[in-house]
Amino acid sequence: MPATLYERLGGEERIKRLAADIIDNHYRNPLIRSRFEKVSDRAALERHSVEFLCAGSGGPQTYTGRDLVSAHKGMNVSEQELVAAIDDILAAMTKNGYDQAEKNEVVAILYSLKGDVVRL
Repeated sequence: MPATLYERLGGEERIKRLAADIIDNHYRNPLIRSRFEKVSDRAALERHSVEFLCAGSGGPQTYTGRDLVSAHKGMNVSEQELVAAIDDILAAMTKNGYDQAEKNEVVAILYSLKGDVVRL
């Protein structure tokens, strides 16, 4: 049986490093930095990001954060901001040595969620 995306991403410990790098990239990205500077609890943001990535890639973890629609409602996120966030994720994946196949699969998943994030 082929490995799940979760297994190919290296499980929870490797995903924790990936999530920390993604959030670091978001805080440095001029297009979306202001969205993240408003977050009062970075540790919770990182924890929810790890849970989201683990659960969404087939891991056993449970996501305990708000659903995407609730989390982004009223933010009026633009498509440009979504692309910037995805670019940050890809940069973090590159830094962490992921293969193109995993990057492609993650991007496909992220774009499938576009309707839950953009212009709500």
